[in-house]
Parts: sequence; C-alpha cells; structure tokens
Amino acid sequence: MLKPQLNQPHNVYNLLPLHKPFTSGHATNHSASSAYSRILRQPTSTKKSNATRARSTTGGIIKAISIPLITEATTIVQGVITIQPNISAALADGTIGAIPGDIANLLGRSFTLEIVSNDLDSNGNQKTVKAYARYVALDFDIRVYTYKCDFDIPEDFGEIGAVLVENSYSRKMFFKSIVLNNGVIFTCESWVPSKYDNPENRIFFTNKSYLPSETPDALKSLRTKDLESLRGNGQGERQSFDRIYDYDVYNDLGSPDENLSLARPVLGGDEYPYPRRCRTGRPMSPTDPLTETRTTSEFYVPIDEDFSQIKEASFAARTLFSVLHSVIPTLDAVLTDKDKGFPLFTSIDLLYNQGVNVPAPGNGIIDALPRLVKVGIDTAKTVIQFETPEAIDRDTFSWFRDEEFCRQMLAGLNPCGIQLVTEWPLVSKLDPKVYGPPESAITKEIVEEEIRGFMTLEEALEQKKLFMLDFHDLLLPYVNKVRELDGPTTLYGSRTLMFLTPAGTLRPLAIELTRPPSDEKPQWNHVYTPAWDATGAWLWKLAKAQVLAHDAGYHQLVSHWLRSHCATEPYIIATNRQLSQMHPIQRLLNPHFRYTMQINALARKSLINAGGVIESTHFPGKYSMQLCSDAYDQLWRFDHEALPADLISRGLAVEDQNAPHGVKLTIEDYPFANDGLLIWDAIKQWATSYINHYYPLAKLVESDEELQAWWYEIRTVGHGDKKDEPWWPQLKTQDDLINIVSTIMWVTSGHHAAVNFGQYDFGGFFPNRPSTARTNMPDEDPTEEEWQSFIKRPEDALLKCFPSQIQATKVMSVIDVLSSHSPDEEYIGGKIEPAWEADPTIKAAFEVFRGRLNELEGIIDSRNADPSLKNRSGAGLVPYQLLKPYSDKGVTGRGVPNSISI
Repeated sequence: MLKPQLNQPHNVYNLLPLHKPFTSGHATNHSASSAYSRILRQPTSTKKSNATRARSTTGGIIKAISIPLITEATTIVQGVITIQPNISAALADGTIGAIPGDIANLLGRSFTLEIVSNDLDSNGNQKTVKAYARYVALDFDIRVYTYKCDFDIPEDFGEIGAVLVENSYSRKMFFKSIVLNNGVIFTCESWVPSKYDNPENRIFFTNKSYLPSETPDALKSLRTKDLESLRGNGQGERQSFDRIYDYDVYNDLGSPDENLSLARPVLGGDEYPYPRRCRTGRPMSPTDPLTETRTTSEFYVPIDEDFSQIKEASFAARTLFSVLHSVIPTLDAVLTDKDKGFPLFTSIDLLYNQGVNVPAPGNGIIDALPRLVKVGIDTAKTVIQFETPEAIDRDTFSWFRDEEFCRQMLAGLNPCGIQLVTEWPLVSKLDPKVYGPPESAITKEIVEEEIRGFMTLEEALEQKKLFMLDFHDLLLPYVNKVRELDGPTTLYGSRTLMFLTPAGTLRPLAIELTRPPSDEKPQWNHVYTPAWDATGAWLWKLAKAQVLAHDAGYHQLVSHWLRSHCATEPYIIATNRQLSQMHPIQRLLNPHFRYTMQINALARKSLINAGGVIESTHFPGKYSMQLCSDAYDQLWRFDHEALPADLISRGLAVEDQNAPHGVKLTIEDYPFANDGLLIWDAIKQWATSYINHYYPLAKLVESDEELQAWWYEIRTVGHGDKKDEPWWPQLKTQDDLINIVSTIMWVTSGHHAAVNFGQYDFGGFFPNRPSTARTNMPDEDPTEEEWQSFIKRPEDALLKCFPSQIQATKVMSVIDVLSSHSPDEEYIGGKIEPAWEADPTIKAAFEVFRGRLNELEGIIDSRNADPSLKNRSGAGLVPYQLLKPYSDKGVTGRGVPNSISI
C-alpha cells in the first residue's frame, strides 16, 4: 500500500480528525497521501487561498489573527462503484438480486479508494488522492449495489492511471466497475477480499492498455506489485480469498486415504508427462506422501476464477455440480446392481418415454435441472426422464447404419480423430516382443475386395482415398490391464479403414481388433468387414460397437479434456502471472479464459478423479488418466493445435496459398473443417489487427519482457514436460505472436465448441456412442455354449456389450449438462470488452470481427441446405451447426462461446 508522505506542512484541515464514513448516512470525507491530501470539501468545485481565523489567549485578551493557508485549485470528481451481490447471500434471502439480510452491515462499513496519477510529482513521488465510498442503493433492474465517492483532484494532478481499493467489509465483494465522471473508467470484474483476510490494497488500472515499455513512470511499481501479488511465494495452503496463480502436478486425482484401490499415479513428470494445474497447497496424504489430500468442499481456484458466486443460479457449472452431487448419487442408490445391462432395446426407449423413478430430492435440484428431473404424480417420487436426442428424434435407426458411422467422423462429436492413410502396409510402432507381430491383418486383398470396381489399393493411396481411425498403438498397452479390472469390461487395439467414395462420403472397409499376447494366450486379432450374411453382419455391428467405445473414450479424454480444458490451464496461469492486467495481450486473451479453471477444478473433484464419472463409465477405467498422459506424450503438439496445422498433420489438408483459407481439404465435404476454417480465419484476422496495432515493429515483441516471460513460462513450466521439444514456435515477430495467440483463441472457442456442445445430440442415445464395451467379440476364443448363445440371440450379445444401466444413465446425465449453454453465455464476437471499446482502432477491428461471425450464421445455414453436401444434408440428418457462433440457452447443438465455460 502506498504510504502518505510525512514531511508535508500541516494546516488546520490536516489536523482535524477523520470522521467515520456514513455518519448521518451520507458523509463524504476524504484523505490523501502526499501533498494532495484533501479532508474537507468546499461547496464549490475549485478552491482559492483564503485566510482563516483562529483564537489565541494572552493575558486574558482574546485576539483575532490571520493565518494564511496555501491551497491549490481542485476539481471535485465523483466516482460511481458498482458491486454485484454475492449469489450465495442473495439465495439465502430467497431472491437473486435481493438485498441480503445483513444490509445493516453494509451501511456500517465501506471501501476506501485511492486514485493514482500517471505522473510523478517534482520529488519523484506518486500523486494520490483518497476518498471513502458511501452506499447509495441497489439497482433492481441490473441487480448491482451502487456506491459513490468524491475525489478532490488538484489541477496539476495529471491523467489518472490506477486506483487502490480497500474493502472494510467482513467478506469479499465483487467489483464490476469504478466510473469517474471525468471519463475515466476502471473495468474491474473482480473480487476484492476483505482487508481482514488480505490487508494489501487491491490495484485496478484504467481501460487504457500499455506495453511494459510504455507504462507511465508512476504506474511501473504498481504494475510490478500487482503481478507479484498474483504469483505468490509457492508456500502454504491457498484460501478462498486468495488471488494467487501457481503450478502443480496432477497429484490430487487419487484418494488413497479412503481406499488403497483409489490410489493413482502423479501426472506430470518423466514417468507420466502432463500439463500443469493450479496449485492448491493442500496437505499431502499420510497414506501416500506423493498424493495431495482431497476435500469435500470445492477445490481452490484463484478468487477471480470463482465466478459461480456471481453467475445466475442456472449457470452451467452450478448445474453440473448439482448433477454430480445429487443426480449421480441418486442413480447409484436406485440402480443397485452396477453390472445390470438393458435386457431389451425397448428398455432403452423407456429412459426417454417413462424415465427412472427416484426418491424426491429435497435440495432444489428439480428447479436446477428442468430437462432431467420431472415431478411425478406421487409427490413423494420424482422421475429422471431423458430428452430424446435430436439425431434419434429425426431418425430412430441412424445409429445402426454404416454411412452414419462414417459420417460422424467428419460431422459428429469427435471430428478430429480421422487421418489419411499414407503408408502401406499398416505397421505398429510398438515392441513386437511384447505386443506381437507389428503388421496389420488388414491386407491388400481385403481392401481391394471391398473397393473392387473403383480402383486398386495403390491408386487409392495415390489419390488420397483411404482414411483411418487408428487406436491400435495407443490402446494396445492397456488391453490386458483393462481386462483384469473388476466387473464386465474389455478392450482391444483397433484400426478402422474407410474409403472416400465419388459422392464425397466415407464407406467403411474393415475393422481390425487386436488383443496382445499374455502369459496365458498368444496375440489374437481379427478383421471384420461389412457382410451380406446374418452372422457376419452381426459380428460387424459388434465390431463397430467396440470402435465407437474407443472413439467415445478418446473423445472425452483426449479431444475434449486434454486438448482443450487441460492444455489451456497453463495458458491461464501464465497469463495471470506474467502479463499485467493493463497488458494488451492479457486483455485480448482474458475473455477466452473465463470460467475454465473453475470447471477444471470441478472435473478434478468429481469427473476425472479415482472412481469418478469418467473412470466408472468409460473403457480405460482406472487407467483413464494414464492413457490421457500417454496421448499427451505421444500426440500433443502446440504447433498442431491451430486448425489448419491440425488438418495438415492428419493428412486432411495440404497447404495451398491459392485456396480460400490457405489450405486445400483432402475431403472437400468435411463439415468440421469447412466451418471451422471460417471461425479460424475470423479469429486470426482479428488477432492480426489487434497485435499489429500494439506491435507495429517486430522489435517491440522481442523487447516486451512480460510477453517473453509469459511464453517462456508456458513452454518450460506449464507444459514443462515438453520444454525441450523442437516444435515450439519462437516469439520474435508479430506473425509469431499472431499465430500463438490465434491458436489459444481457437482451442478455447471453436475447438472446444466442436467437441463439447454436441455431446447430448450424439451421445444422449448411448447405442450411437457407447462409452465402454463390456464383452469380448463372440468369436474371440468362445466356448461352444457362448457361440451358440450368440447364434440364437445376437441382439443379446450387443445389449450385453453396451454400458450397464448405471453407466449409461450417469453419462447421459452429465453430457446433458455439458451440452447446455447458460442463459448468460458469452459468445465469440458477441460482446466487446471495455478496454477494446476505449481504443477507436481496436473497436473498429472488433466490429469487423463481429461482422464476419454474423455472416457465418448464414453461410452455415446455406451449407446445411445444400443437397450436394451429403455429409451435412440428407434424409433424417441433423444439420451440422456446432460451429454456428451464436445460440439460445439450453441444449441447442450450436454456439461457440469465447471460453471453455463448461
């Protein structure tokens, strides 16, 4: 905190005692540090030198004397502070936005604000003026508290650059903004802890952005101090009021203190490379000193990431919390047989027609989950009834067909797994001494049998007509481990081969399933092809179910969690630690980071933890996060996360400067890529305009110490297990910065939207995307009894292979919420940030960005209406809308939020 100068001359005003704020309900007392101290305010806006009278007694004679006062001309500047109510306090009174019951406490305490000039005084000291805020009212329309304060600003004070805030309340308060009537605006959108929790004054800067080298001299120390406060010292357990960003490994997923079976390895380090998470500092487990203890309360996130306190009650994170802590335990209690499957397909239909009867929850969950929980006729009961996904509503049997199986690899939930076949034969890179012969069982003869009449294998390779979904090498090391887990479960390494037809659609050719050798059995593998006999046709359907389970697990663990949520957390931590709140790149990226750390903390607590939703419902089981670590180690590269680079790396595009987006697609009708490139181009053009405005010269990029420290920390700490990789981009020029920033913005917006908001549409009817396969293929070492059972009732074999009732309903409950948009979602290009609006050049560039995104809505609609685009238009097909920028609230299958907000 800035301390007042002690060597200033005193006058009568200085010597008067300070009054307590809110005396008589409207006092407006002021103090200041340095020579700009003003305690009493004259009724006019400027003050001149005056004589004042004082009394003195000498020998009983009272004489009037004149004491000249040296005062300066000042201007009264009024500040208006808006505070958003803490939602938990409002809910306690029954109405969001209502005045909390302890309103008397609000009127008895306040905030102290101290504005800071951009200029130093003649002695090289900061110029500051202090004022006390007074409570005014609650605005019911916008649901914010209003406070006001008056500053006496000397005429030579200079431009205002910062404000220091002290919160005298006993709890944290959420500052939305501080607006001065001279045009200066501080957009806060941040928590200010109570001074009793953190005595350090909170620093806010105006909406004007500065590179470090351009920072006004008087603000440099504040800029440094604010960043230092965000980094902390790496010691101690973090408290709910802390605003500290630091790194740690994923050592809090296991619960060995609860049960040794719930112990899990630490992710992050040489053995299990992984991105870093936010450090919480909780004590280590007495059972396992490498594991951090877990807590029943919500995991720590820095105070500014804890937006659930101020968002609407229907905020998606709160709803997800309700599902995880109310719906899931309720299902666990009702569906007591954890291994019980669905006896008939009509039993699956009942989930949508009748639902599951459960005891009436008494915690408001009915209001929080209107899509899932219905009030029964008997008020002592409620019903968890699922909405029919749009894909099934349009075409009940779409999940059964081969063309839809392939189409969803281009326009479904995981459109970033398919890759071009560039080499033949297909060969594993795994050790053959451990995993058996590396050559694939998919031979040239099998392929040519399936594509006869079109071309030879060599021609198909040359013309880029063969594509593959390849989970062979990633999954094979886990096959024997997974098969040893308790409960019905199985796993294979798999390869799925497809052919691009002249119509631009994909046709499946073969599925290879492999079991590696074990102590008891040799390697087993088999190739399945679309068949024209009953037995072969059912085996093909069962092979597809195995592959769909692999794709569902890969999607959730890699395409969704790893590539968006997990990889982004280090960007958020580094941005807050190294880029000042007045840095233009911090202000560009900040909208893309909102809510993510809180969602990730909730995932660590209940989704990806030992025994959590993912482990209990998806095929790797307890090995889920180890497999995720393998994918990070083997597959994740920052330079491949930009959409064009991702497409090129998978052989789905080649560079072509004459093409509209600089790349030519290998599959022309590839809805994810077609629409995604529109989003990517809009993002990159916006980033280009923004960055070139603040960095007109390359040397400004290289000399920006905050920016260089930010990129260094992302590479060497946040993603430190890959710090020595040669593919990390350099950061020397504007183009380097544009590509880095555009990649981060794309991953947090377009990529996440494409793999998240269609989850219920595609996975809400679980036979379309089973999260796990529970039984082996019928022809893998069957007994005579097992084989005859399959021959007599092949439908039963498929139902037994599907997830159990508890697994299916758990997944459906969670993805219903994950697919839902909050009422107050912030969409890409939808809202201009105040700091952007403050700069006319940036404001104009943003309007161009917004205009491009608005145009995308119509372009995507026209594509979905084009009958020649068979991967997105046709009988019974759900239009591909996942990358349409805007959406209504709820489960809509469209909308691209700025950030990973759910």
